[in-house]
Amino acid sequence: MRLLFLAVLRPHTGNAVTAQRVRAHLEAAGHVCVLKDAFDFESSSEIANLILAENFEAALALHLYRGGRLLQGHRIPFGVIFGGTDVNEDANQREKNTVMGRVLEEARFAVAFTESMKEMAQAQWPHAKGKIYVQSQGIATTPNAAFNWNTFLQRSEINQSADNLHIFLLICGLRQVKDPLYLVDAFSEWHQEEPNVYLVIVGPEVDPVFTREVKAKVKKSPGVRLIGEMPQEDLHAVVKNCFVVVNSSVSEGMSAAILEAMDLEVPVLARNIPGNAAVVKHEVTGLLFSSPQRQDLAFLPRLVSNSWPQAIHLLGLLKYWDYRHEHHVQQKLAA
Repeated sequence: MRLLFLAVLRPHTGNAVTAQRVRAHLEAAGHVCVLKDAFDFESSSEIANLILAENFEAALALHLYRGGRLLQGHRIPFGVIFGGTDVNEDANQREKNTVMGRVLEEARFAVAFTESMKEMAQAQWPHAKGKIYVQSQGIATTPNAAFNWNTFLQRSEINQSADNLHIFLLICGLRQVKDPLYLVDAFSEWHQEEPNVYLVIVGPEVDPVFTREVKAKVKKSPGVRLIGEMPQEDLHAVVKNCFVVVNSSVSEGMSAAILEAMDLEVPVLARNIPGNAAVVKHEVTGLLFSSPQRQDLAFLPRLVSNSWPQAIHLLGLLKYWDYRHEHHVQQKLAA
């Protein structure tokens, strides 16, 4: 089949990585899959012209609003994959909610990464109850074997021996839904007590206005560093070398950064929101926190002092294999 796949393709973001991985599976299965950035199109009429010109037989969209709304009315079968912000954030806006409901009426199927996301979608759009399927996200980690950890620390302006450092790594695009400033004060205070503890934020500058706010806050926060986007292989190498991967998002679909940390057997510290709680079981496959207050993060000094149970380091238990995507998408498009 000739497939059109629409997704938001900002470099070095989770949606872009997920879209590229799904496309690779579809092509490996023998389909022609053309991946396009949804932000390159302003109206569905542009998509109609593209479908005609490229002779597409079916389509897929990642993100119900950003991609799905462009696929309406073209008389080819299509499916949608929830991105997270569509269900968690956009659904709260009446106009977007209405548009997404219409998309689901026309879609052949919809994929949610977690049961909680499926339940939220069904509550918003009851008419779609029979066509929403749960499919955990796939991940693949490819750390750069030639990556120099000491050079990264120098780039981060961390002038300490790597042997005694505890780097907490927060991977996110700089936008409000990722809430990268949520733990900054807590880690800055902790760093002043334990100078070998650092919070390093890594990710692209998605929202220019918010990025300026983040930079200003980090600049005056001891023990907190901000690094721009990195190639995926280098980022995976950073994850492998860090002490803990942190997620402080307001909402998530299913965090690829958390799954990648688990695959690399690195401990995870995640904000207790539905998308994270669907993946992280507290004190079993990671650690959950509900606020940046010291009493809610009281377990962190124990983790650093190595008195935390050894089981917390065995975080490779949850792994989500890519073949699930291939089987599910093939099956639903064929239907």
